[in-house]
Amino acid sequence: MLVAHALVASSLAQAQDASQQTRPRRAVDSTQQPANAAPADIVDARLTSEPVMRIGLTTSARSATISTNGRLLNSSVENAPPVPLALSRVRVEARWLAPQPPAPLPETFRVEIARARTRADAEQAAREIKEMTGEEAEITQDAASGTWRLRVGSRLSAADADELRTRLEEAGFASTLLADAGSASLATRSAQASAQKNNTLSSDPSSSSNGSPSSNNNSRSSSSGARSSVMSGARPSVSNTVRPTARVGSAPGRELVAYGAGNATVFASRAPVVFATDDESNAPVRFNDKPYRGRLEVFANAQGALTVVNVISLEDYVRGVVPNELSPGGYPALEALKAQAVAARTYALKNRGQFASDGFDLLPTTRSQVYGGLSTEHPLSTRAVVETRGLVATYRGEPINALYTSTCGGRTENAENIFNEATPYLRGRECALEGHAQLTPFTIKTSREPADIREEVNAELARDAAILSIHDFDNLSRRLTDAWLSSPVSLAELRAWLAATARLAREPAPALADDATRPPGFGTALAAAVYGESRADTLLDDADVEYLLSFRDAADVPQKNRADVALLLRDGFLMLYPDATLRPREALTRARALRSIARLLEARNLFQLQKGTTRPTTGGAFVLRSPKGRDQPLRVSDDAYLFRAFGDSAYPARSLAVVGGEPATFHVNAQGLVDYIEVRPAANGAASDRFSPYANWTSVLSINEAQTRLARWSKGTGALTGLRVAARGSSRRAVDLEITGTSGTAHLRGGRIRSALGLREQLFVIDRRYDDAGRLTGFTFTGRGWGHGVGMCQVGAYGLARAGLSYDKILKAYYTGIELTKMY
Repeated sequence: MLVAHALVASSLAQAQDASQQTRPRRAVDSTQQPANAAPADIVDARLTSEPVMRIGLTTSARSATISTNGRLLNSSVENAPPVPLALSRVRVEARWLAPQPPAPLPETFRVEIARARTRADAEQAAREIKEMTGEEAEITQDAASGTWRLRVGSRLSAADADELRTRLEEAGFASTLLADAGSASLATRSAQASAQKNNTLSSDPSSSSNGSPSSNNNSRSSSSGARSSVMSGARPSVSNTVRPTARVGSAPGRELVAYGAGNATVFASRAPVVFATDDESNAPVRFNDKPYRGRLEVFANAQGALTVVNVISLEDYVRGVVPNELSPGGYPALEALKAQAVAARTYALKNRGQFASDGFDLLPTTRSQVYGGLSTEHPLSTRAVVETRGLVATYRGEPINALYTSTCGGRTENAENIFNEATPYLRGRECALEGHAQLTPFTIKTSREPADIREEVNAELARDAAILSIHDFDNLSRRLTDAWLSSPVSLAELRAWLAATARLAREPAPALADDATRPPGFGTALAAAVYGESRADTLLDDADVEYLLSFRDAADVPQKNRADVALLLRDGFLMLYPDATLRPREALTRARALRSIARLLEARNLFQLQKGTTRPTTGGAFVLRSPKGRDQPLRVSDDAYLFRAFGDSAYPARSLAVVGGEPATFHVNAQGLVDYIEVRPAANGAASDRFSPYANWTSVLSINEAQTRLARWSKGTGALTGLRVAARGSSRRAVDLEITGTSGTAHLRGGRIRSALGLREQLFVIDRRYDDAGRLTGFTFTGRGWGHGVGMCQVGAYGLARAGLSYDKILKAYYTGIELTKMY
């Protein structure tokens, strides 16, 4: 049956403070209070049954195609059961009931971008806008100021214009709405809108549901100011909280007409029409061929266009949200998806009725939550929804405004530093487990004692000796010491080492004379073991040899060894002493012999080492990312050599924390066990959101680009000469940006900083860029994260799930002082 509609609570429409953010409409949490405020009375907001949601799929359609693979039902009488149609596909349009006298053009808008200083800047901005939105920008010059205007779009509905402005501001283009000529005045529209909207604030582009980690999960955001009464203690009605505007005469003189094949009229109705199907499970109803659970309601809105609303149960709605907010393919952790399901359900319940005056609760875009309908559902995210059915995050008994952000950069921020008002459960938190506990699940250990090397000259030999050992250089000392390495090498040791060297090079083992324990004889023997033939004598003539042997005691090198020594010195495989001598007559130390052998074999790619990028360690296994994007776990030997690189050197370790993303060099022995691992730190660090492609980023703005983007907030300051972060929040996010110009300074504060500059986040540092003449040319922003940084970190939730946290602990890690409540 058609869902009954309740009247809208009058307190849902409150005036918006003009100082608030200008992004998606969001109901503000009615429990917001400073963190140090006195406790509020705990209320019981549980429901008697599952709520029904109304999702405004579109508000600007000129026509809508409704279809199903089964039997299509429809109804235009409130509370009446739908009746079967004789066909399964119709096209719905709105038309005038009768010819109308001339009237002002419909209220339409376009978007104007903050003016550019030069035409070149304007043209560059127009190209960026075209690439981002597909919209052409009209460029005109303002004769009075000499600046250049950019106007985007034409004859857009208020909703479409607002959505376009949102996208442009998110990309860093400050913009305002302009009424088209002939439409109602913008001032009138703005006055009406301010009475209808709750809060507006910043958000990020949505992720797609294609399962790719690079599909960029969107961030949620909210602000402060207006309050919603939907969940302020009173139990919401099970029936809907909103009423289609068409039922109260918001589109007078229009009716809906449904057309079948060949444009034959099927029916007409002055009231909204509800479409359903007789088999929702197997043949769902479709809007423009996209399937949706529940029903579709179509009505003419105040702009004369069609509004299409998906009337659906809350749980089915959440099924269509979770895979679009946190991709199950890219982030396949059930506990993280459960946390996302609870957050999405909580947000929907808290903000139900957000667009009541427009006839629905929420939008399917980033202005609310990204909802993709039945076709975007995924088995893993559906399981997460089912296993958390009815669970909502509450603070003192009421559902919270469950904001979430894509990638927090390792730390979330206090709400008041972004949205200007403190919220007790939206406090800055570390995006990781506490202390060393965050690394424990990702640790690989070995029973092998690290080499006892303390002298800097021998620092790299622990690695060299380990690699040689795994390649069957058997008589190396099991535990290296400085004393052992600095001792002279014996002829027997050299004979064994060079035989192993020749085996790796697939050359005959060289015959060693007594002089092989001195640098010149060792050089000739090493060259023979690796190259076989007399490479140096063939490729270097006498002039080359004399040119290369230009160190202090070169005359002491015997003639028979001179070419080999010259070649190995040139290529860095023999080393001089700090005083530029080779000391040809002294005995060679073990350290120098091993270093030369290891460097030459590695340079010739004769070691059986593999390289790859790690995935997080699971159960002590060494996991690699395959070229096909699959995880490849490898067992690690109990006595494996473990090394961690710092700078250009690698040092032995008893354990390694492999969190994923580390460049790794490793060796697999004949038993299939990893017996050598060397890793370099992962570029994205160890925070729980390190799996995001936006964990770290860099953005460059020229001086003109920065001036254009900040023009709205730097009026009267003159030409831009500098930017400085004047204050940072608890997470070190920029919360006060000082803009310096030739005529003064201005300040940009709070969450506007990110959108004004067109950056992914406001957790950044700024470096100035100069030309060769020392003139300031621009700024480099080096930052972390994507989104507003408040509430739950979506990718961080995945990281915590990988670390072993359950969904309830994940939620409580990001939302301070909350409880999970079974609401129905």
